Amino acid sequence: MTSMFVRRTTSVARKEVLHLLRDPATLFFALFIPVLELFMLGYAIDMNVRNVRTVIFDQARTQESRTLLRAFETSEDFEVIRSVQTDEALYEAIVKGDAHVGIKIPEDYSRRLQAGQTAQVLILVDGSVSSVAAEAVNVGNALALRESLRMALGDKPLPVESRPRVLFNPDTRSANFFIPGLLVVMCQLMATQLTANAIVKEKMNGTLEQLYMTPVRPWELILGKSVPYLVLTFVEMVGITVLMVIIFRVPIHGAFVTLLAIALPFILTMIGAGLWISAKADTTDAAGQLVMGTVMPSIFLSGYVFPVDSMPVIFQWVAQVVPTTWLIDASRGVILRGAGWRELWPHAAILWSMALGVLAASITKFRKHL
Repeated sequence: MTSMFVRRTTSVARKEVLHLLRDPATLFFALFIPVLELFMLGYAIDMNVRNVRTVIFDQARTQESRTLLRAFETSEDFEVIRSVQTDEALYEAIVKGDAHVGIKIPEDYSRRLQAGQTAQVLILVDGSVSSVAAEAVNVGNALALRESLRMALGDKPLPVESRPRVLFNPDTRSANFFIPGLLVVMCQLMATQLTANAIVKEKMNGTLEQLYMTPVRPWELILGKSVPYLVLTFVEMVGITVLMVIIFRVPIHGAFVTLLAIALPFILTMIGAGLWISAKADTTDAAGQLVMGTVMPSIFLSGYVFPVDSMPVIFQWVAQVVPTTWLIDASRGVILRGAGWRELWPHAAILWSMALGVLAASITKFRKHL
């Protein structure tokens, strides 16, 4: 009995592998597109805001004003592109998008400092780009505070000095943060898309019903068609990880085997989602739209881009039922924090419960649809 089960399942899996090898478009999507997206997003995404285009309007034109402006110019956060002579020109440069920050030093800046009064500096920030605006405001306030302390204390040491120490990603490299999450998103997209498309193509060609007329049982058919994509997703995951370490210089501080073990129920969950989509869709275009409908919420609610803790409470609850949330946290835990099985076994338990539930529901729906 067992030998017949293995033989039938292996026959379906062999058929699916041959179909993959004879379909260059599917192999291109499976192997090349994720790597291309890795390079595009890995090099393009940088959360460290630097060289914000800045225009200045120095009405004072004194040594004190030049000293303050030099602090802005020598920082890596601001790039002074030009000076203007009027308030209108300062405002217009921001409206046109030529600059994101405008700095105005009033005419009485030095006189107020020499008189022991508070001198004000106007910093106009383009709020249409929130990340740039937040960084510009924070750095502008920090530079003003540092200049105030220098004037007030002179050469005296600061009464209190903080020495922050950034763990796990001391250089705050965006690649170290994004690529472990991108690894998970790519695996999700591949497992779901390939599984859904493979079965939908069988439906479109009319060969799926023919397979059901063979001695192969329905669940053996589903298992045989799913195993090649499970293996292919793991191969892609390992390949992306190798590129992550060699090309992007992201070190792995934990045991990668632990991440692979936690990824197994996640990929099974995505294969279950692909089965559910294949039962709903009758064409590959419809399947692709449904796949994107599942991937997009995962990207925005999983903590891949935005921290879950900063979301409204209701979306934090939703994030807990998104499988991608748990594997992204595990990926960053293993790769960045050096976490092991002792810290991450709850992630595996939750993902296994999701995998069993999604697979059972998807297989039932798939069989009823046929």
